[in-house]
Amino acid sequence: MSCTNCSSNINSTQPRGCKNNEHCTTSGCGKLSVFDWLGNMALPTGQEKFPIVEVRFKNGRKNFYRNEEKLPICIGDLVAVEANPGHDVGVVTLTGELVKLQMSKKNVRLENYIPKIYRKATQRDIDIWEQSRAKEYETQYKSREVVSRLGLKMKLSDVEYQGDGNKATFYYTADERVDFRQLIRDLAGMFNIRIEMKQVGLRQEAARLGGVGSCGRELCCSTWLTDFRNVSTSAARYQQLSLNPQKLSGQCGKLKCCLNFELDTYLDALKNFPKHDVVLKTDKGEAQFIKMDIFKEALWYAYKGERTRWYKLSLEQVLEIIELNKKGQTIASLEDIEEEEEQNNAKTGFFENVVGQDSLTRFDKPKKGKRKKKKARKKPSVVVKKGNSNQNSNRKNKQRNNNHKKQRPNKNQNKDA
Repeated sequence: MSCTNCSSNINSTQPRGCKNNEHCTTSGCGKLSVFDWLGNMALPTGQEKFPIVEVRFKNGRKNFYRNEEKLPICIGDLVAVEANPGHDVGVVTLTGELVKLQMSKKNVRLENYIPKIYRKATQRDIDIWEQSRAKEYETQYKSREVVSRLGLKMKLSDVEYQGDGNKATFYYTADERVDFRQLIRDLAGMFNIRIEMKQVGLRQEAARLGGVGSCGRELCCSTWLTDFRNVSTSAARYQQLSLNPQKLSGQCGKLKCCLNFELDTYLDALKNFPKHDVVLKTDKGEAQFIKMDIFKEALWYAYKGERTRWYKLSLEQVLEIIELNKKGQTIASLEDIEEEEEQNNAKTGFFENVVGQDSLTRFDKPKKGKRKKKKARKKPSVVVKKGNSNQNSNRKNKQRNNNHKKQRPNKNQNKDA
């Protein structure tokens, strides 16, 4: 979506880093960019260069244009192309033979009408284009105020000005059909331009705006994903995921497209597993299915009356028990099979969970404070005789009383003075 030198800036149309305004020569700032691996290879003798080039506009919008005048165009050049009405300014993203592959991918035929390239963008064209793009944020803000004032049930997600500044395309999302005739009149009178309204889906809106998903990477729809297939909740069920809409939905509010990426692998692995409604018959009673781990080929069963006690079995063991039940035979109990499995794991030195060896809450326990040991004070080793102890104490008390009387002034002396 952007090269390493760029970063977003809301108040300006130019990136903060390289400041190439999304038209650097490497085409690293664009969405869904294609690497031209044939760019350094020369054409065979007598073969002319393919006359159609791919041009990119705002937020990954691309189109094909004819180079009828055979201009020397390279990837990253700004060109003025045909538009209705006037002209538009875009960045060349692909030239040569790879354009044929992109046209076949998007079902564009050479027999169809393909607009042409007028010229390489001049400095005047670039200045007008940059001035027009600088007005997009303010235009979007004011147009949303008009939509709220008219009470229309729609959301304006983006505004794109044409290169010459005479036309603006407003992209919006809505659940129902919207009558925006009065909105077009108000916007045309406010901005003095030609207005075009284009409705997009929620996924197309997320692809245009971009963002970062819960995985920490940029959205697939804004980087490489072009076809939006239907995603159902059954894809989450097959992958043993919890049906939590907050975790399964993306930024567009729909189910994540990545739920379909590994669905085929899970479906192939589930072909060997028994159905969930199959009951295992034992001498102790019937056991019902609880859960399973697909790639470890492990299943958990529990007796009907003891749902709190689960027994872990391998896929081979479960299939053997089912075959015996079909023949009318039963096993003793699930405890015996689980003990055999544990003994085999102990012999081979196998354990399932390394983290489980330690308690997950071991860091939550409060640490015991270290108490400082008080050093015992040594008592002075003074030997006092039992007989003289009372006499010594009486002498000390008399000395204290005499000193206290000397310090206190006499009241009669104070009066005479």
